[in-house]
Amino acid sequence: MRVVVVGATGNVGSALVRALAGDPAVTSVLGLARRTPDWTVAKTSWDSVDLRTERSAVELTECFRGADAVVHLAWMLQPARDPALTWRANVLGTTRVLDAVAAAGVPTLVVASSLAAYSPGPKDRAVDESWPTHGWPGSAYSREKAYVERLLDTFELRSPDTRVVRMRPGFLFSRESAAEQRRLFIGPLLFAPMVRPELSPVVPDLPGLRFQVLRTGDAADAYRRALTKPVRGAFNLAADPVVDPAMLGRLLDARPVRLPRTVLRGALAAAYRGRLAPVPPQLLDALLRLPLMDCSRAADELGWRPRFGAEDALRDLIHGLRHRTGAHTPPLEPDLPGGRLQELATGVGRRP
Repeated sequence: MRVVVVGATGNVGSALVRALAGDPAVTSVLGLARRTPDWTVAKTSWDSVDLRTERSAVELTECFRGADAVVHLAWMLQPARDPALTWRANVLGTTRVLDAVAAAGVPTLVVASSLAAYSPGPKDRAVDESWPTHGWPGSAYSREKAYVERLLDTFELRSPDTRVVRMRPGFLFSRESAAEQRRLFIGPLLFAPMVRPELSPVVPDLPGLRFQVLRTGDAADAYRRALTKPVRGAFNLAADPVVDPAMLGRLLDARPVRLPRTVLRGALAAAYRGRLAPVPPQLLDALLRLPLMDCSRAADELGWRPRFGAEDALRDLIHGLRHRTGAHTPPLEPDLPGGRLQELATGVGRRP
């Protein structure tokens, strides 16, 4: 099996490339990314494609010819302050991937959707993959994920011979991705020595603060299984138990303190306006409204169960933040050129 992975150097992509390298059913992997890595992986070659450009549709078609499967993982979370650019990369970029899959006649397409594609839902019970995927309109990330779901609906109607699988994972954490996630979601003012329990005596207990996470390697295993099993449609992916303020308190040795949603949102909005935080408060709005997911379909049809629990995934993130871990790909490098001063100088939330 020849597999092309679009977005092969990020959090999920790098884990999937490693998983495919160890699968005897996979003969070769072509990893596509905007910036190719200086990283050698068995069976894997690299090429550079920028989904933001119109030319990429032609480049992608050539890369996809003869492939047995394409996995589309590429997604741009920053710059959050330039939603036109993220739309161009995420939505128009996905359109180019779909057009190239159709032009090259690829029989299998696996696409990274997200928990964030779901419409607001319950926190006291889990929903399956039939829950509406209209996102939370206030969040650009959620809007774009929902729009990609509509693109996939149309693609399936027009290309019935292509087997389409949509993965909808919860929040994905690994030690290797901690530095990237610090840059994307927290900003330059969190330093490794600050990630210590004695410096976090309390955690906010907000209404609706219940969400699901997953270790990145477990998500990669689900993607790998979807390539070789004759499945179609959407799959929820998450580990137990559900993350809530009580769990966060245990992990950080901190006391949950009940707060009105407006207090934390106001603080995040002020930090975002002051260019001290990279994510807008609308992302918190979406988080507090996301439903809980039932992952039984992945267990039944993919034979997939996460090897690690939710607390393991969060411990990986905490360990990575504390020890500044990363990996040898451009998105996952622990230290980027210019460092934190460059993040501040270019405007937090503006740097892609």
